[in-house]
Amino acid sequence: MVTRDWTAGMIYLSQTILGILGNFSLLSHYLCFYFRRCKFRPTDLIIKHLTVANCLVILCRGVPQTMAALGMKHFLSDIGCKLVFYVHRVSRDVSTGSTCLLSITQAITISPSKTGCAKFKEKAPKYIEPCNILCWMLNLILNVMVPMFVTSGNRSDKNIIKNIDYGYCYSFKRNRSSETLYVSLFLFRDIFFVVLMVWASSSMVVTLYRHKQQVRYIRGTNISSRSSPESRATHNILVLVSTFVSLSTLSSIFHICLTVLSNPSVWLVNTSALIAGSFPTVSPYILRSHDSREHSLCCACTRNTQSPG
Repeated sequence: MVTRDWTAGMIYLSQTILGILGNFSLLSHYLCFYFRRCKFRPTDLIIKHLTVANCLVILCRGVPQTMAALGMKHFLSDIGCKLVFYVHRVSRDVSTGSTCLLSITQAITISPSKTGCAKFKEKAPKYIEPCNILCWMLNLILNVMVPMFVTSGNRSDKNIIKNIDYGYCYSFKRNRSSETLYVSLFLFRDIFFVVLMVWASSSMVVTLYRHKQQVRYIRGTNISSRSSPESRATHNILVLVSTFVSLSTLSSIFHICLTVLSNPSVWLVNTSALIAGSFPTVSPYILRSHDSREHSLCCACTRNTQSPG
């Protein structure tokens, strides 16, 4: 008998719809700038890669998870399961790398001229596209083992111990020690990226604070640094990174629980999937909420091109 979890299904469906609408809206936002022949900020290219990665994360996890919750169990073939999990993992890791690159680029952009990062300001824009491509290529290579630990529900192999039932596919393990090492390496990489983001965010906060103090001292008025395009863009990225770090930490905790437990509960699997899809869903709304060009004309967009952010 097919079981349906309507509550989980509606939550997944809502998250998936909001995520797809938000990310496609953000892509159309940049597409509009392109057809208006507006020049882009250095960070816009990173955001476009981030948005594409987020779309793939939602499509490869949110859609099948919704279908499984609504009663369509194990509808993917063995190859389909491997492909979906592989694309999801690559996209998730690219999303992490892009967010890290975004925060570091912005920290370099707003750094004072007298700091050590100042010499990278002029060179940074030309390295953004190669870094984005390298991020995709590395994650495509590093995640080649993911399909080896995924199968459909129709596969029968006595040597396979099925561990997690996602409703549409199974993950399994053959060697406990090798899988623990594999998961540990990827957790170490995620922690490394989070540390870089925290460092970049702390640097931006210090820079904004010092700039605010200098403006007050020079002009003698209580002028907030929020009024500048640099500060608006920086605050936007700080909110984005803070959201990512919070959700990534929760997601890592749930991922460890899924790995350690032999037969995790349905609630644990559903909650882990929901948290994993939260950042790709909310990030486009954060990115658009503070964009000073949201309602600007092309001429205004062009004037803001030279401003950092």
